[in-house]
Amino acid sequence: MNAAAAALLVSDHVAGSVYALTVPDGTVTKRLTGRHLSEHAGFLALPQGRVACVDDRRGELLVLDPFGDELVELAVPVAVPAEHLACDPSGRRLAVTTGLGENEEPWSDLLTVVDLTTREAARVRTRVGEPGVTVLGGDDPLVVLRHREPGALAVHRFADLLAAPPGCPAVVPHALLPLPDDGHGDAQDPDSGRLFVATGTGVHAARRKDDVLVADPVIPWESPARGWYLRLDTRRRALWSTLRGGPPDPLRWPDWTNRAWCHELGTGRTLVTELGPGLVFRLALARNDAAFTRVHPDGDELVLLGADHTLRRVPLPAMDGAPRRGGTPWEGVERRAVAASPGSDWVAVTRGGHGEVHLIDAETGHEARRLRLSTPLHHGGHLTLVSRNDGSEGDPVGR
Repeated sequence: MNAAAAALLVSDHVAGSVYALTVPDGTVTKRLTGRHLSEHAGFLALPQGRVACVDDRRGELLVLDPFGDELVELAVPVAVPAEHLACDPSGRRLAVTTGLGENEEPWSDLLTVVDLTTREAARVRTRVGEPGVTVLGGDDPLVVLRHREPGALAVHRFADLLAAPPGCPAVVPHALLPLPDDGHGDAQDPDSGRLFVATGTGVHAARRKDDVLVADPVIPWESPARGWYLRLDTRRRALWSTLRGGPPDPLRWPDWTNRAWCHELGTGRTLVTELGPGLVFRLALARNDAAFTRVHPDGDELVLLGADHTLRRVPLPAMDGAPRRGGTPWEGVERRAVAASPGSDWVAVTRGGHGEVHLIDAETGHEARRLRLSTPLHHGGHLTLVSRNDGSEGDPVGR
């Protein structure tokens, strides 16, 4: 087990609390109250173990340092509700898009860009929707928005956005790359400068050429299902997703199929692994394992997929208020969040509604400790596991 200092950040976005805990002992070292973080935008890893996130109630981008004297290093006003959060590979330039929030239809077209070094920020109007975002680096960074219906990758110069005058002016992208209408899931590989978008037809890839994007070949799912979530594995230089198949009716979620999808960027090899039926969504990447939580009426579990492609299953205690047969897995039910660090073998899993976090040793598959917090973690909360030099900032998209 890696002995390097690690910290677990846990957000109870319903109760409005954020906890910083030491790992593996689980001591709460810092706590924020009155902070309702955007679960959808998630946590964005920055250099030196710092983390960015968005307070959806106060409308602030927060930079958190769980290893510093104060947890909040910086707070910058941004437009909310936050949908997606990303930075350039340097960790300096950030972009925050807006989404639905507690509304049934997209209504906000606001985009915020922030320079953490100069602490400058600007808001502009782009296009109503729920855009994903990546920020490509270099001397002239580019903000790339992933739009749906009609699908497109819209390219903006970061410097132009940051220099926008007050009043949230409308901006027009200087370049567009067509994309299917059902894009959902974004990733960037800083080593190659490529960005990736999950769609029904596969993972669409593009690379920067001067100030525009050029399409690369589509990476197929190699499965009848598709992924709705995409992330970069910084240790193995691979893309990961969970492929969901089965009946589209959310009332039949216990019959959904789930497969782990891993595409090695260096070799071009793709591996698809069966995980089991039920609800599987986000995943976390530890030093040698990919971690998935599977929720099902017959029993929940943490599924660990090792670097040698072996599967191990760790049973998890049931949640009061868990999704039931005949209901949807989204509305008014408890869920689980999962976190890991590429620099250690710890995996953290929440037990929504119980205020508990299971700390699992991925090497052994055993629960090392159960952490109990003072708020219930309704809807599963959200969490991230970081250390100062684990390389997690190599994935410049919020999770």
